[in-house]
Amino acid sequence: MSEKSTNPHHPWAPGAATGVGSMPGGDAREAAKTVTGSLEALPYLPELPARGPGADMIGRTAGMLAELYAHVEPSGWRISDRPGRDTRRARSWLGEDLDALEEFTQGHQGALKVSAVGPWTLAAALELRGGEVALSDPGACRDLTASLAEGVRAHLAEVRRRVPGAEVVLQLDEPSLTSVLRGSVRTASGYRTHAAVDRGVVEGALRTLVEAADGPVVVHSCAPAVPFGLLRRAGVAGISFDLSLLTEGEEEAIGEAVEGGTALLIGAVPGTDTPLSDPAGSVGGVRTLWRRLGLAPATLAESVVVTPSCGLAGASPGYARAALAHCVRAARSLADNPE
Repeated sequence: MSEKSTNPHHPWAPGAATGVGSMPGGDAREAAKTVTGSLEALPYLPELPARGPGADMIGRTAGMLAELYAHVEPSGWRISDRPGRDTRRARSWLGEDLDALEEFTQGHQGALKVSAVGPWTLAAALELRGGEVALSDPGACRDLTASLAEGVRAHLAEVRRRVPGAEVVLQLDEPSLTSVLRGSVRTASGYRTHAAVDRGVVEGALRTLVEAADGPVVVHSCAPAVPFGLLRRAGVAGISFDLSLLTEGEEEAIGEAVEGGTALLIGAVPGTDTPLSDPAGSVGGVRTLWRRLGLAPATLAESVVVTPSCGLAGASPGYARAALAHCVRAARSLADNPE
């Protein structure tokens, strides 16, 4: 049983660590055992993309959609008229992952994180019948957002049913969000780009997902230039990002987010095999950021969750285990020695 949160905005205790989502290999039980054994304060439902189409993040989320279906083409995932083999495979693997999570979370009380691809990264990846992505059609984007909201609502209800003591946190993976806002998502031909989507429309779709979740929502992006202000306005409880991609120009927005009660899930530990420094050294940049922002050191452990820089699918199994354990020790270091 994990320690209780002291912050009304999120259900995990101070000094927490977690992973981003993906793990190496294809064994759901082994992944769930590693994640739940390593991360007491904020365990999560692992993704195992090495299993192939349907276990990748786009296919996994496509399998959650309500009354929309998708299949694999050589160019990627494409909307279908009816559920086929690829949809069934995606749903089967998600069911297997949920079985494993349920097995290793017996008696769990507290925060538990699950992931889905957010509406804008999904719209930038999922093709319409003609081969162009849904992002090219505002009506298709609205339909996709509504279907995703309904699918996520059902998925979260299933997780709550299987793990009754869980306070479920939804993570929306939005690596393409900045490209959508900047108009840099390429068309199918590759010769031009789709128009930038209005920031109000982007914010509105994200708010639809926040409302559907009926609980805390975190948005993760491992891309540069995360739109912190827009995400806060959409009502997210936390923002997950890669510390190494942060620029000085974003620091003011981060300070405002912290002061407004938004949690920061900071990717401070490399996501692929590399020698790991001491845990305190891994979060030295977090302490430096806090000093530059003039934030009280005492707020560090409450505001920050330590994570790998991105998913661990590209790591070796041994490194993935070591990285999660390192995140836990680094988070404890921030709590024990915030200055």
